Amino acid sequence: MKIDSSTPGSKATPAKRALQTARAEAIRNRSTHPSMGELKCRRKFLREFPGGFSDDNYFSWERNYKVEAHESWDKQLNHDEFAALLSAGKYQEIAMRAVRIESRTNLIFSFEKMALRDAVKSKTGARGFANGLYDFLHGKDRESERFDRWCEVIDSLPRRKTRVLTWPIVTVFGFIALPRFHFFYKPTVTRFAAEAYEYPLSHSSRPSWDNYKRVLEFARIVRRDLYDLRPRDMIDIQSFLWVQGSDEYPE
Repeated sequence: MKIDSSTPGSKATPAKRALQTARAEAIRNRSTHPSMGELKCRRKFLREFPGGFSDDNYFSWERNYKVEAHESWDKQLNHDEFAALLSAGKYQEIAMRAVRIESRTNLIFSFEKMALRDAVKSKTGARGFANGLYDFLHGKDRESERFDRWCEVIDSLPRRKTRVLTWPIVTVFGFIALPRFHFFYKPTVTRFAAEAYEYPLSHSSRPSWDNYKRVLEFARIVRRDLYDLRPRDMIDIQSFLWVQGSDEYPE
């Protein structure tokens, strides 16, 4: 599978072409020959959780709180409820519910939680956040267009000191709301995991679809490689990669 490393209408640099070639080669080889990195990562995960994605400790340490956040979202901000609140102009209620659900997890850093909470306090911030989030999750345009618009919305939110356009803030709500499709991206941990997995994952500090699609491609490859462990969704894949890249799980 060839992956385009360049933006539309631009020429790929030699470095980008080399990364594209390396990524395509890695994907091709993986289909028949697991890398040593893949095998090492699998062993590490199963050392921590011998029962795999059904291990009791795995549920307690990694999966349960993320599922609980999704279930809370499904009750409080499911598609119909979200649409009804939006139609009624209850933007601050939407923002409050979203922030409250996320706040009960340890997914984003405390300074990001505070920055986000401050950014949606005003009516203007809450309105932009609510409309942008609904469009990102349930809009009809292409996923690439919706994601980039969502990044623009986050970037436009009022803020005091800390910027809110970070990868964790941009990706956390998609992950909580639609964990079958969206991946929660913490750059440093995920990049460490990709290195351990021997997968060439490029990175940009500024969130964009061009980079997010590469993260999703990596997550889907890992999910395919782990088919025998029966991962259920991106929660399992994110947790697997967290074990590889986080210092909570040393070698």
